[in-house]
Amino acid sequence: MRIAAKSNKGLVRSSNQDSYSAGELPGGVAWAVVCDGMGGANGGNIASVTAVRILSEHISASYREGMSSASIRTMLSSAMYAANVSVFDMSRSVEALSGMGTTAVAAVIAGGVAHIVHAGDSRAYIAGGGTLMQITRDHSIVQNMIESGQLTPEEAQFHPRKNVITRALGVSETVDVDYNEAELEPGKILLICTDGLTNYVSSDKIIDIIEKNSFSNLPAMLIDQANTGGGGDNITVVVLSE
Repeated sequence: MRIAAKSNKGLVRSSNQDSYSAGELPGGVAWAVVCDGMGGANGGNIASVTAVRILSEHISASYREGMSSASIRTMLSSAMYAANVSVFDMSRSVEALSGMGTTAVAAVIAGGVAHIVHAGDSRAYIAGGGTLMQITRDHSIVQNMIESGQLTPEEAQFHPRKNVITRALGVSETVDVDYNEAELEPGKILLICTDGLTNYVSSDKIIDIIEKNSFSNLPAMLIDQANTGGGGDNITVVVLSE
């Protein structure tokens, strides 16, 4: 497995409230977690760091070689529920952290299949061969408006509420998460990112960068392009490939 990752605070924000982690497991299995925190000067950072730690620990401790797809789904969902409780409890116990939360995408690649669980608008894509296929569905106000026919995807890019999400870890005692599976064909890449990338770099440009750069350079090149496009948010990119 190949893994490359990078995070950057962008050109506007004073701090980076994104967090990520990634690694390998027995049997040539890889995993990654990306979170985008929200809530006050320190709350967002604490929320994302806490969620990444809980998710990473849960995946590393729970994975067993040869796990079925159903077992991986249960493991990832349980990890998200545990992270949600940790962030929520912290937000309730420290007044300065009240209301904090974080998006989360957690993925395990095993046997040529990407198993992905998420909450919020951080995304996972399968990329390669001149294509970019979004696997996750944004949990956001504008995504709901697109699906109900109130907005086109193009209009959503400029909508004043485009950053309002409808699900996140830590904002309530329980959270609904979505699970997806996608085949990761040889030569294809699993791209996981926060909206600091997708709000400032078009899909066509992401494809172009992936096609023209080496695997290890992809996170840095994509982040550079997001900053060229304005860099108005923190940017985190993780890429994985067999």
